[in-house]
Amino acid sequence: MSPLLWVMLAAPYLALCFPQLYAKATPTLLGFPFFYWYQFAWVVLTSVLLGLVYRALKD
Repeated sequence: MSPLLWVMLAAPYLALCFPQLYAKATPTLLGFPFFYWYQFAWVVLTSVLLGLVYRALKD
């Protein structure tokens, strides 16, 4: 497995591993504090990344 695929798998974990870096109230998005929409954005992004890794390994 290429190093890029490992980075794609590790990115969501590392991005959410340290909440003290993103535990903020501002900026807000549609009234939601940064803390919540940052995590939700990673839910969507993680799905995309896992799909890309799956397709790369399937071939």
